[in-house]
Amino acid sequence: MTTYRQPGLVLTDHRFPVPLDHDRPDGERIEVFAREVVAGDKAGSDRDRLPWLVYLEGGPGFGARRFIGPQAWLGRAVREFRVLLLDQRGTGRSTPANRQTLPLRGTPAEQADYLAHFRADSIVKDCESIRRRLTGGAPWTVLGQSFGGFCATHYLSTAPDGLERVLITGGLPSLHATADEVYRAAYPRIRRKNEAHFARYPQDAERVRAIAAHLREHRVTLPGGGHLTPEAFQSLGILLGSGEGTHQLHLLLEGAFVPTPGGAALADAFLEQVQAQLSYAGHPLYAVLHEAIYAQGEGPTDWAAERVRAEYPEFDAGAALDEGRPFLFTGETVHPWHFTTDPALRPLRETAELLAARTDWPPLYDPERLAANRVPVAAAVYHDDMYVDTAHSLDTARTVRGLRTWVTDEFEHDGVRAGGPRVLDRLLALSRDEI
Repeated sequence: MTTYRQPGLVLTDHRFPVPLDHDRPDGERIEVFAREVVAGDKAGSDRDRLPWLVYLEGGPGFGARRFIGPQAWLGRAVREFRVLLLDQRGTGRSTPANRQTLPLRGTPAEQADYLAHFRADSIVKDCESIRRRLTGGAPWTVLGQSFGGFCATHYLSTAPDGLERVLITGGLPSLHATADEVYRAAYPRIRRKNEAHFARYPQDAERVRAIAAHLREHRVTLPGGGHLTPEAFQSLGILLGSGEGTHQLHLLLEGAFVPTPGGAALADAFLEQVQAQLSYAGHPLYAVLHEAIYAQGEGPTDWAAERVRAEYPEFDAGAALDEGRPFLFTGETVHPWHFTTDPALRPLRETAELLAARTDWPPLYDPERLAANRVPVAAAVYHDDMYVDTAHSLDTARTVRGLRTWVTDEFEHDGVRAGGPRVLDRLLALSRDEI
């Protein structure tokens, strides 16, 4: 362990060896990294008396946020908790899984078998292994953002005795929806986010058409070596699901073109910003495992987002340009072409294909056990969340005994970051009501 200070905080870095496959505890082990955070004024004798709160980041594929000081919700949490910021397996400093490390596993088939152990079920088992080491067996509070809420719901289904309470922000999953059903619910939401953006910034409509037309006529390479196609450009719509995303997208678009001796060209500064938004170099598992987080033995996911998009022709980039229709952004969708346009994903293309074809995914949720739940649970559900369907979340909320929801349009999907202390305060208050 390594302990050090930041303004207002004392941090301790932990590394935990855990089984790759928890069903084979004597087999191969990987390492999970977590950062303990305690308020500076409670780092002495008070520290050991503080209850634990473990934070599960959204994703999949993202390590826990790196805070500097008591920022956002963390400042509120450390007033009464000893916080553990967990890098879920394969992310951050937890045995990273990416184009550089995965070849150590062997063939694409061996890589796919390895990554099959990186879903919510294995993450929760990691949590339980770590909890027993840190708390002496006492239950702890889980705060799950987005995919972290999916993990928390699995936790309630499989190991509720380890939980003091559960707080979920923008991450109540459907218990039953297939990947196809998830995306059939998603595309209409994405369309609404587009409509709202172009109503706010009508000047962007012609800009995006001009950019998309340019990309169809020219081969454009991003600074990191990625190929910016019209479809890849559409993926910038992922910004539309966050609170400030529509404004960030508008500001990015307004500087797209610069004059050059050869005519108008996409500006280097624009391409640098696009690279920062679209590259999967820092979170490849988001793409590789994205549809697998919905799989529960109902058959292969088989690139659900790509197949379902065909049912929504308004998102066809080529047809929009040919027919003079509005050019719409997508978002929260992963497609096979991501594994050809993005250098961070190209070496993982065959591995991703094998995972998309996999059929032996085990169930993630137990509706009967959730219906008998005795753990206090509170969830923030955002009124028109682009990333997680509101109707799916509320249907799950009705299934989980005692779960209390806060349905709000004050925040978008990133409300726990934007709302910080207020969101956490609200959820803690709700979770302390008697079931």
